[in-house]
Amino acid sequence: MQLSELLAAVPNVQMLIGTADVPIAQLCYDSREARAGALFVALQGLHRDGHDYVAAAVKNGADAVLVTRRLALPERVTQVLVPDTWQALGQAAAAFYGNPSQDLCVIGVTGTDGKSTTATLIGHILRACGHPTGVITTVAFHDSRQEYPNETRLTTQHASDLQRMLRVIADKGGTHAVVEASSHGLALHKLDAVQIDAAALTNLSHEHLDFHKTLAAYREAKGLLFQRVKVRGPKPFPQVSVLNADDEHLSYFAAIAPPGLRTFGFGEQADVRAVDMALGADHTAFTVAAPEGEARVRSPLVCRFNVANTLAALAIVTGLGVPLDAAADATRTFPGVPGRMQVINAGQPFAVIVDYAHTPNSLRLVLDALRGVTLGRLIVVFGSAGERDVEKRALMGAVAAKHADYFVITSEDPRSEDPDAICREIEAGALQAGCVYGRDYSLSVDRAQAFRVAFKQARPGDTVLLAGKGHEHSIIWGEESLPWDEARIATETLADMFA
Repeated sequence: MQLSELLAAVPNVQMLIGTADVPIAQLCYDSREARAGALFVALQGLHRDGHDYVAAAVKNGADAVLVTRRLALPERVTQVLVPDTWQALGQAAAAFYGNPSQDLCVIGVTGTDGKSTTATLIGHILRACGHPTGVITTVAFHDSRQEYPNETRLTTQHASDLQRMLRVIADKGGTHAVVEASSHGLALHKLDAVQIDAAALTNLSHEHLDFHKTLAAYREAKGLLFQRVKVRGPKPFPQVSVLNADDEHLSYFAAIAPPGLRTFGFGEQADVRAVDMALGADHTAFTVAAPEGEARVRSPLVCRFNVANTLAALAIVTGLGVPLDAAADATRTFPGVPGRMQVINAGQPFAVIVDYAHTPNSLRLVLDALRGVTLGRLIVVFGSAGERDVEKRALMGAVAAKHADYFVITSEDPRSEDPDAICREIEAGALQAGCVYGRDYSLSVDRAQAFRVAFKQARPGDTVLLAGKGHEHSIIWGEESLPWDEARIATETLADMFA
């Protein structure tokens, strides 16, 4: 594709230095991946500026660069100046990959908690009901035929990767695609050039204020997904918006949602609601009541919040025309999501659960859910990530103080911050709640050691929750990503202690 063809899709080009008659064979934002024929896009991140890597990309062969300011580069390199390279990348990537979202029914799932589970369940139901569906989440990628783990640690992929994945789904015969839409991804224009047909909001609570600064800005970013549905072009799919009727922010999102709004929840006011619930330790059963009728659901997902996630998924798929009975029946065979309420059994005399809960609200929900199925004490191991929302750290400590019987504060991707200092900020919330060190909690910066501390505390009938890492396969210390597998390390530690 010629650079001139790509630039036709980028409406805000301010200056072109060089020629637009350049063949482009690659879009990239990582200078190490650049080669001859590449258009390198300099993205401004929180900690790194892509403009600092333009020279390296050119050295590796890039023939054109997308930048926000003019740089001293060889004459052979075309410079395209735009106000926002994030936005321009999305526009250029859609054109480069032939606007794949035009060929798919695209469903976006956003919210603070439950996105991956809801998105993955939507994909499972649609495939079970005869619609080849790809899924792009924090946990995994599914191209409508095969699933692959997500090793990037990004919830929403950069626009060029997202458009490439959508093109693969379409080319492999997919008819639908489910995309997990983070607030970062929405604010950074990653989905601007994606034609969204249906959108769901699972819930909204305190998170990512390091990036958004205020809860209002965070909420506004989430709302952008529904704006994408509103401005969708002509496509042969209905427009569907799904909101949580029990969420305190319902009125805000309802005001901006386009036609086709459906709500889910537990009260009579919800369009799609759960009645006659039976919450078990290894399954959940309930009747879903919807405008289309009623159906009995028996799901391997456990806990009340997963009932809410299931309702959100059912609201989406039935809004898209899937029969309620078929959708409800498909939930029976859902295999679950790695690192989400994952049971670890290595022969120990107590329960061990791995879950991704890493916000105050999600930690509270998981602890409350486990309380209902725990005969003994509830013990939790958790931390808070470095270079992320600082305000939530003390809140996490307060949640553990109120909802657990004993907890171990530990590391969770400290990055360049002092891990001990992060743990102390969490501890401040626990101390303010009246906890006493040694009696109610302990602190271990070494996460593997924290597991041992928690397992030594546990007795028959207790439940130990390992929260915060879930499916992730690395833990970030400084600039280094070290291998980490929460479930495997827990299993090995338990086997060593209780063999």
